[in-house]
Amino acid sequence: FVHGDHLGSTALLTCYEQPSAMSCGNGSVHRYLRYDAYARMTAYTARQAQLLDAHCDLLLVGDSLGQVIYGLPSSVPVTLDMMAAHGAAVVRGSYHAAVVVDMPFGAYEASPEQAFSSASRLLKETGCAAVKLEGGAVMAETVAFLTQRGIPVMGHVGLTPQAVNVLGGYNARGRSEAEAQKIVSDAKALDDAGAFAVVVEGVVEPIAIAVTK
Repeated sequence: FVHGDHLGSTALLTCYEQPSAMSCGNGSVHRYLRYDAYARMTAYTARQAQLLDAHCDLLLVGDSLGQVIYGLPSSVPVTLDMMAAHGAAVVRGSYHAAVVVDMPFGAYEASPEQAFSSASRLLKETGCAAVKLEGGAVMAETVAFLTQRGIPVMGHVGLTPQAVNVLGGYNARGRSEAEAQKIVSDAKALDDAGAFAVVVEGVVEPIAIAVTK
């Protein structure tokens, strides 16, 4: 499914063909997978969640709160403690939408075991329905590890803000043929690993179309 975000540069690809049995928190991710489209919005506070909850199916607690709430230069300095605090606040303010919490930089990349420790903490302390992590095929093993242990995962490919220091900025990705093919293959790898959805951010339009077909 394609989901417009900001300037229309983000696509959201749902992956499971059959509804998953995984659920937790105020809403469960599996109930939306039967629909042709659903609405996803971002919230950082309980009050934002209260205002948005009735109008969307998924609420994402993004690590962009680093810039939006704390005035940080990027999402890289955001900590697991910050995500847990804001995730819990959003869950408290929502009664309909499934809440997905971003895993911050440094909380999951080292190993699947580290990712499970961080993700299980977020689920326990916030009551969220799922977590989101960045990275393509390199994170497929971690996605499979988490989903096999009862943690629903949303993937994120294309422009991955946590890697801004490597990417050199927030420019659109996939302008070269090689980079475009890698983004598509990354999304497929996360699909195969069991991600219930994949955010495809900041890519040129043909890639979003190719990934979501």
